Amino acid sequence: MVKITAADVNKLRKTTGAGMMDCKKALVEAEGDFDKAIEILRKKGQKVAAKRADRDSSEGAVIAKVNAENTNGVIVSLNCETDFVAKNESFVTLATELAELALGFSNKEDFLATDYKGVTVQDKLVEQTGVIGEKIEIGAFKTLSAPFVGSYIHAGNKIATLVGLSAAVDGAADAAKDVAMQAAAMNPVALNEDGVDQSVIDKEIEIAKDQLRQEGKPEAMLDNIAKGKIKRFFKDNTLVNQDFIKDSKQSVAQYVKSIDSNLEVTAFERAALG
Repeated sequence: MVKITAADVNKLRKTTGAGMMDCKKALVEAEGDFDKAIEILRKKGQKVAAKRADRDSSEGAVIAKVNAENTNGVIVSLNCETDFVAKNESFVTLATELAELALGFSNKEDFLATDYKGVTVQDKLVEQTGVIGEKIEIGAFKTLSAPFVGSYIHAGNKIATLVGLSAAVDGAADAAKDVAMQAAAMNPVALNEDGVDQSVIDKEIEIAKDQLRQEGKPEAMLDNIAKGKIKRFFKDNTLVNQDFIKDSKQSVAQYVKSIDSNLEVTAFERAALG
């Protein structure tokens, strides 16, 4: 029987992230063959993943990253089953590393197939499912490109946002962060009126009309009053028209123009757990 040393077990643990006992068992089964032991642990991960495929992975860490030029950003959520795992330092580190790796990818499929320390991202997720004993998967995957991109991650890694600005002017970094915080806190449905789906507008009009009928308003007046309510809906629910949370006397669009008269918010992305 091949002797398995503590150094061997520790090396395997550092490579895979698996527990000490799991690493020792894998090395014993592999008769000391390091690569074979890694494969054994990965196969174990696949078995655990298959058993937990239908579990709800609504916890995790949502991470936003922006490239050095501040022209591209990505939001990646690494999802798990429990808040206990989501708060683990090694889990958050993995989520952060994966988000950094995701910069430059335009879709989740290509990202999952790319290399992460000698294995694909997808295989790493399967491996971690075996190590942790919970379903681990990539949830949100959102990208944004603009002349200037800023980001914000809410405390606890539960919400992350990206904001695109029309130019990289002086003060763009602070403006983008402020607007990204706004998007995280206020959860707008769209950037502006043009971004709101017509089905949403139609639904809001019907809700407004029903409320007005219950208030006894004449049918002939409903359309005009409902239009006014829709304007209020746009103000409350579209990012650039919302009251700026740091100064409610101005809208987000007005705040951005106070940084530079030609500056505009061009896009935003938001991802949240749950």
